[in-house]
Amino acid sequence: QVQLLESGGGLVQAGGSLRLSCADSGGTFRFKAKGWFRQAPGKEREFMAGIAWNGDITYYADSVKGRFTISRDDAKNTVYLQMNSLKPEDTAVYYCAADRSPWGGANWYRGSPDPHWGQGTQVTVSS
Repeated sequence: QVQLLESGGGLVQAGGSLRLSCADSGGTFRFKAKGWFRQAPGKEREFMAGIAWNGDITYYADSVKGRFTISRDDAKNTVYLQMNSLKPEDTAVYYCAADRSPWGGANWYRGSPDPHWGQGTQVTVSS
């Protein structure tokens, strides 16, 4: 049973925007830090953005800093990734993930090699 479900992906032109959502079914991971990752064909999964368990701190990869914004609304059990100024190199399957331990900070992924993964949503950016 999928407990983290991504949505909001699609096809967009370069320079456009998309907003991804990650639904935490039943609030199973409400006290856990979360993040967004992506994986392009032939490449390893790449960290994009992290958010602390309570949403007070965020952390971004340099490649998306200033363009992407991660946020969470625990009343809706949902984490978001707002993506602006999209580039063709942003094309990938985007995954949300949750730390296996509670109370983690925005950089939780550094010490969490086996997070809870969502199923992924495809983002394709055309030139």
